[in-house]
Amino acid sequence: MLIAGNWKMNTDVPEGRALAQVIADRLSTEPQSFEGVDFLVCPPFVHLPAVVDALADSSVAVGAQDVHAEDEGAYTSDVSAPMLTSVDCDYVILGHSERREYYDETDADVNAKVRQARAHDLVPIVCVGETLEQREAGDAESVVRRQVDGTLDGVSIERSEDLVLAYEPVWAIGTGESAAPEQAQEMHAVIRSDLTERYGADVADGVPLLYGGSMKPHNAHGLLSQPDIDGGLIGSASLAADSFFGIAEEAVEVLEETAA
Repeated sequence: MLIAGNWKMNTDVPEGRALAQVIADRLSTEPQSFEGVDFLVCPPFVHLPAVVDALADSSVAVGAQDVHAEDEGAYTSDVSAPMLTSVDCDYVILGHSERREYYDETDADVNAKVRQARAHDLVPIVCVGETLEQREAGDAESVVRRQVDGTLDGVSIERSEDLVLAYEPVWAIGTGESAAPEQAQEMHAVIRSDLTERYGADVADGVPLLYGGSMKPHNAHGLLSQPDIDGGLIGSASLAADSFFGIAEEAVEVLEETAA
């Protein structure tokens, strides 16, 4: 299970470092409590060196929230893949619905960034998901398939650990509403099928598929119990260590139930 925190544009640098330190400290004192769960945090760009430093002696991976499609150039305010790798960043979120909505990112834009991430050995967390209007029109599956196909066009993946997909129904992000476990599973199965057609079952079966739509400790168990949901891309609940670990505890319970 991969439990990933997307901090978005929240916390200042001292607050972000403090949160990362709390996460590191708990894992160091309870190393056996979260067996089978991998942790990842994706803070704002300016936090990255401080967060990486705070997590240096832990198993928590660090990711960024976006990357430019070029190595360098006159792109004021943007951040390149070499910049991210230079501060020991391992993952990068791409195509989040907020980037698509507020910055008009297209599947082609996301595809260029995915290619760039892979060229620099960053693991892309590719986000896909439908709006409420698209779901009500019966187009959810076709929208998600189109996004997967567009963002991964020409992207070669030989190992399952080189890619993460996150299904985030746009209508559930930041609303407090979450897809029902069965709804989420249905869309995750669509994504898994698409990846199998693209990369073969050996790779596709191991690619982590995360649910990202208002996952909280109270609803995490039902979502994480689904066969094609391998973790969560957590928004607001990742900004407090108690709720972040609360979701991780639910993941551990699911793993124990599955193994029983």
